Parts: sequence; C-alpha cells; structure tokens
Amino acid sequence: MKVSEAVPEFADAFGFEEFNRMQREALSAILDTDHNVVASAPTASGKTALAELAICRTLRDEGTALFIAPLRALTTEKESEWERFEDLGYSVYVVTGERDLNPRRAARADILVMTPEKTDSATRKHDSARYSFIEDVDCVVIDEVHLLDSETRGGVLEVTVSRMRRICDPRIVALSATMPNIDDVAAWLDAPDETTFEFGDDYRPVDLHAGVKTYTHGENSFADKYRRLYRAFDLAEPHIRDGGQSLVFVSSRQDAVRAAAKARDELAKRDVPIGARGDYDFHNETKELSNDSLRKGVLDGVGFHHAGLARDDREAVEEWFKEGKIQLLFSTSTLAWGVNLPARCVVIRDTKHHDPLEGEVDISPLDILQMLGRAGRPGYDDVGYGWVVCDHADQNKYRRLLREGKEIESRLAEDLDSHLNAEIAMGTIRDLDDVLSWLETTFYYRRAQSNPAAYDFEDLRERVRDVLDRLVSRGFVEMDDDLAIDATALGRLTSKYYLRLGTATRFSTLANRDRISADDILETVAGAADFRQVSARQSEVDAVDSVLTGVSTELEDGPRKVLAILHASMANSTPSELRSDAWVIRQNALRLLSALREFLDTFADARAANLAKRVEARVEHGVSSDAAALTAVDGIGPGRARKLATGGISAPADVLDAGVKELTRAGLSKGVAERVIKSAKNLPAPEIDWGDFPDSVGRGESDMHDIRVTNGGGGGSIGVRVTVNDVEMSAKTCYLSDDVTVPVGVFGAKDDQLEFVVEVTFPDLPLLPIRESRTVRVT
Repeated sequence: MKVSEAVPEFADAFGFEEFNRMQREALSAILDTDHNVVASAPTASGKTALAELAICRTLRDEGTALFIAPLRALTTEKESEWERFEDLGYSVYVVTGERDLNPRRAARADILVMTPEKTDSATRKHDSARYSFIEDVDCVVIDEVHLLDSETRGGVLEVTVSRMRRICDPRIVALSATMPNIDDVAAWLDAPDETTFEFGDDYRPVDLHAGVKTYTHGENSFADKYRRLYRAFDLAEPHIRDGGQSLVFVSSRQDAVRAAAKARDELAKRDVPIGARGDYDFHNETKELSNDSLRKGVLDGVGFHHAGLARDDREAVEEWFKEGKIQLLFSTSTLAWGVNLPARCVVIRDTKHHDPLEGEVDISPLDILQMLGRAGRPGYDDVGYGWVVCDHADQNKYRRLLREGKEIESRLAEDLDSHLNAEIAMGTIRDLDDVLSWLETTFYYRRAQSNPAAYDFEDLRERVRDVLDRLVSRGFVEMDDDLAIDATALGRLTSKYYLRLGTATRFSTLANRDRISADDILETVAGAADFRQVSARQSEVDAVDSVLTGVSTELEDGPRKVLAILHASMANSTPSELRSDAWVIRQNALRLLSALREFLDTFADARAANLAKRVEARVEHGVSSDAAALTAVDGIGPGRARKLATGGISAPADVLDAGVKELTRAGLSKGVAERVIKSAKNLPAPEIDWGDFPDSVGRGESDMHDIRVTNGGGGGSIGVRVTVNDVEMSAKTCYLSDDVTVPVGVFGAKDDQLEFVVEVTFPDLPLLPIRESRTVRVT
C-alpha cells in the first residue's frame, strides 16, 4: 500500500512511498481504531513508521502526541528528522532540561519529544503552570518499550506511563524489539489481541546469523581490549574484502577513537582494500569535519561514532556509512538505539563498560540484542552476521541469550520505596487502598501475575505495605489512625529532586547540625547513596590523594574520588586521570547540591542554604570563593568571573560601581558590559538602616527598635538574622521587594557592652552575605 493512499494528507511526512509488509499489517489497527497498540518487531524492520502513523492519526484528530525516546541524543535527532511535520504546518518541540523549557512552546506543540526521565519530571509537576501541558497529551508513543527491563531506567518508564494514564488517559502505542512476553506488556497497557502484534524474525528484511566468539582472558584489562579488537578485525575483514561493511560496538567514546586509529594501521598491514583517498569530492567533503582524528580516518574507510561528536560530524559519518564510503565503523551503544545504520557484519567487542556511577557493569542483554539487530543491509545482503566477543566464562550466557531471547521484567521493586514516596508526595495516593490500587496499575503487578513464583505474587501486597511502613518510620510519610497517608516535607523534597532515600536522610542529618561548613557540604554530597557504587581505579588513586592534600575526610574509595573531583572542579584543575568520569559525577553532584540547598533552607536556615548555593556555583563554574557571586550575573561566565575577581570586581555591586567604561577596560565589549550591568541591577541589593538605634542602654533597662532592610535592586528571597554577643535573637526568611522591618530588643544586661550583628543572606543566590554591627554600651 502506498503512503499517499493510506494517509494522503501526511504523505510528505514519510521518507518513503510504500509501506512494507509489517507496516501494512499494523496500519489499520493504528489508523482505524482507538485501542492501545503494542507491536514488537525485529530491528530495522520499520517500527519508526508505526510511530509516525500513530502521530498522524493524533494530528488528524487535532490532538497532541508525545513521543518517548529511549535516549536524549535521539530526541534531537527526531527533532531534525520530523522537520517534515513542521513543513506540513505542525509544531515539534523537544523538551529537554529544566532551564531550557519553554512552557508556551510546549503547550502549543503538536508533537512533544521527551525521554522517560523528562516525562517523569513533567508528570510529577503536572499541576504546575510550567508543566500543565502534559495534561493535554492525547497519544503517547513509547519507542523501545523493552526499556522497561533496564536496571537503571526501567522503573522510571514504568511509573511514568502508569502516571500518564491516570493524569490524562492517553492512547498508548508501544513499540519494541522482539520480546518473548509481549502479552504481559499488552495486558499491562490494556491492548486487545487485535491490536497486539508480534512480528517474528521472518519480518526481518535480512536474515541474521548470530553467534559467540571467545578470546583468552589475561590479567591486564588494557591488553584484553586489544585481544578482543584483533578478534573483531578477524571477523570483519572477510566482509570488507567482499565489499561489505562492518560495525564494531565498543564500550566508550575513547575506545571508539582508539580502536579506529588502531584499525587503520592493522588493515594497512593486512593489505585490506579499503578507503576512498582517490575520491576527490569525498576528500573535499572531509575537510568540513571539526574532529581531526575523524578526518584522517574516514579517508582510509574507517570511522567512529559517538554522542560526543559535533552534530555535523555525526551526521556526516552516518551519511558516508550509508553510502559505503566508510567500510568499518566503531561506535558506542547509542547508535544501536538510534539511526538505522545496518552493516553486513556487526561485532560487539565489549560486553562490559565502565559506568562512572556504577563501576564496571555488564552491557544489558537488551543492548546486546539491539546491537546485533543492526546486522544485514536491506537491498544489499541476503544475510547479516552478528558476533558477540566474550571471555570463555561468559560464552554460555550469551549463547543462551541469542537462542532464547530476553523476557521483559519489571525493575520497579529495585527502587519501590522511592517511587511509592513520589506518588504519595504528588497526592495521588492518600490512603492504604490507594497504595494497592496504584500497585495494580504497574507492569510489576502484571508481571508478578504472569510469573508468580519469581515475583512471590502471594506476598506482593504485604511487601508493598512493608515498604509503606518503612517510609512512615523514616519520616518520609505520615499515616493517621484512619490509614490516611500524606507526605512530610522530607518526603516531598525527596520526590522533587529524585533522591534516593538514603541520600535524603543524609541531607536531613546535615541540616540538623549546629554548624555547617563548606567542607561538610562537599563531604555530605560525595558520600551520598547515589555515589555508593563509584569505584576508584588504581590509576586514579595518586591523583585523588594529590587533590585532597590537607582535606580531612572519612570517605574512602569511590566516594573519596567523588570528593576529589568536587574539590578539583572548584579549583578548575581536574587532573587528567580523573577527567573521564568527572563530567558525569559533577553533573550528578550539581543536582544533589541543588537539592541540599533546599533541604538546608527548609530544615536549617538561610545562611546554610546560601553556603550550599555558593559551593554549588564554585563546583559548576570552577571559580574561587571571591568570584562565586559574579556567576549570578547573566553575561559573566566562569572565565570573565575569574578575570574580574582578580581585578577587584567580585560582587554585583562592584559591577555597578565599575560601570560600562571600567568593564570594557577589563576586556568586555560595550554591548556585553551593558547587558551585564542590566542583569546586576536586577539582583537584590539590600542595605541595612539602623534608624535611631542607641549607642548605650542603662543596666536593667530595655527598649525596642526597628531595623530596616531596604532594597536598591531587584526582588529576591533573603534571610535576616540578628545576634547579640554571638547569641541569636531572631531570624526570618522573607521576600525583599522594597524594605523589611525587623524589631530588635535592646536590653541592659550584665555585660558591659552588647555587639549587635545584622546579617542578610541569600538562600537561592551565590551572593556573599551582608553583615553590619553596632556596639551598645551598658551603663
């Protein structure tokens, strides 16, 4: 059937003219019914078109479609790919980070593209004006629904889909690679038999021959990589000699670059005919690449692909591989989930990878099958070849995976307490009956019904009740005598920032300390449960010790490494040995620092929150304590902040005093200087007005006086604290627009003099506190 016949008004939205056999069989269920749809099909069989058909049906009915992509890198690719919908007059909007969200664009969008994590965030905040757009979704398309089985992300996808169904009850279209228990997913999503499709291997455009090849494991992991690499060369070489292409999956971006460089030398030694150096036009095209290593390799027919490449470079590699100009491509696993780049031969060199937060972990069975599914080029090959290269000890495990496939399991139980706490914090669970009703909406419950022995189905409700009791005993949830349930402030903050319960407890403990230092804040974050699995490799130990010279800490191994990365980030001098993990660890630490700031603001005081905010600014921007305040000014990046602070400009007030002329002398253009000054004026600029505060008071006498905090800048939250001889008299947090009055009692006590200190702090800005003091003699 031609596309123009099935969806004439959307024919230009598809990249082809005629549907294949698999697409034709599912077409009517998607276009002509309102039922939920579940379809599993082999990789490269054309599942993307089913997603696009579901979107077309939704747009035809003037609804809003949400496409949940498995990886963030794929959301931007969809934005580019679906410009075809934009050309038809529909709006496509990718919802990414919190700071970048444009609520008005999201509300007006016809097609939303999000990751499971971002959808989770939006549904948790659906009753806010910022995220209310999620309530208007009419159809949710879940790409790669077998992600449910992911240890790290499966639970998020599961609870998010269940929550979406409660919030707005959209139509669900779930797409997946081949999975043995598709009926479980269909039952969970209430997809009837007539809209549940299990397309087997006979729907693959090219037959797949998959197998396992072993290598001899040594004691040196670096040498093992090269043993596996040469094994990969041996498997790929005959296909390249025969005019085919090979795709080799490796565990990291760095490995992809190194393996490609080694391949060029090895293939030259073996005299393998590869490369297009004689192609003058191709030679000129490669000059546009921004990556030097990539430019050298592709001329020899060898490339690499990973999410860290510039977008133009990545797209060029994909196009040249499709055209056959690159015959051997090394890639990380992201390519397996994204662009359709089949090759005659696929080799998985690495079955383990280093995760900065988890240490060395096995690549998931889902990823293995997803990678192997790329074997076979439709229209070019009659058969594709896929190989897993592994140690002898693992060969049976992977042979069984290739023979039997992988049933999709629920991962909800692994983090059930956090997910249950989130639902209670949202207010969707209000009593014990709601807990059990919520449980029955999960894939966890459905899978337990299907496999009661493995999930201990008989005791499932009791286990969930035990989880609830633990949430109550640990202070995250309150339950009254009538079994009504509500979240505490601790539970709500834990949900808001997606914290593990152990991390939230650690933050709460810090907030109850009498004195909190910057080192305490860093130690608390580095020792959080989120970093428990981080490991310090032997090659990193000396660098960690060097960074932490003079730093007192009880942390060991991985958390100690995290602490070193945070200290090094503040100094903008991360040792080369720590850089490979530093970015991921720092991004997670910044999320935790932001959460800790609000914990301290809620459970401690504004001073502690301000300290956490200044520490966060230093970790994020790599600036000194003197320059941290400047990061609050739009237009002043880390480099400018360091330079200005060195010249004595270290606060927004200094920026205003300097003026355009002085800032241009410091290296800013006139336009930037003007923008910086405008931003600085919008920050709070409090001044303390002591009024008629006395110089002396008679012993035994007392009087009340008003101290005013006035504001010469923009509005903002402040904390005002008054102490007398280092004893706190009063503290309050408020919003400062014009002025705030603080009543202060002056009492003639036993001391000969009283030192009054008024301190104004900024709980959500990295500005230094403002302090002023007055001494009153007692006569």
